[in-house]
Amino acid sequence: MIANLIQLAAEEEQNPLIPPGPELLVGTIAFAIVFFFFWKKLIPNINKVLEERHEKIEGGIENAEAMQAEAQSVLEQYKAQLAEARHEAARLRQEAQEQGAQLIAEMRAEGQRQREEIVAAGHAQIEADRKAASSALRQDVGTLATTLAGKLVGESLDDHARQSRVIDRFLDELEEKAEATR
Repeated sequence: MIANLIQLAAEEEQNPLIPPGPELLVGTIAFAIVFFFFWKKLIPNINKVLEERHEKIEGGIENAEAMQAEAQSVLEQYKAQLAEARHEAARLRQEAQEQGAQLIAEMRAEGQRQREEIVAAGHAQIEADRKAASSALRQDVGTLATTLAGKLVGESLDDHARQSRVIDRFLDELEEKAEATR
């Protein structure tokens, strides 16, 4: 069998790069049909799809540019609102500080006034207590002095008017001596 094939190959000494005529004709017709099909059906569809894709890309770019411009506009508005809000916050903070300072000043003034009232009331109370103590002391000293004088004299000095005059005169002399030594 191999021998038969070798003999057949030797009989046909044709160039392998050039196909036989009928095969060349059928190949050319098949290529023309495929080329015609590609040219009429497939290439217009491919061009149509490429054109649609190109339009979508162009539309997407335009849409993106429009959205970017809108985003920039919104960003500018946001920045303006933020600056306004910061300005308003600074103004409110300043007002609060001023009101706080004013309130502190008012509270200090009120505290000063209350302190002065308390001090004045304390001085008045001290003066009233001093007078009451002085009066009680005068009576006690007068009673003791009268009792002592009665014991020294040997008779009772129960006359109340006389006692008061003697006691007052004695205490006034003591106060004068005390003030003179100061």
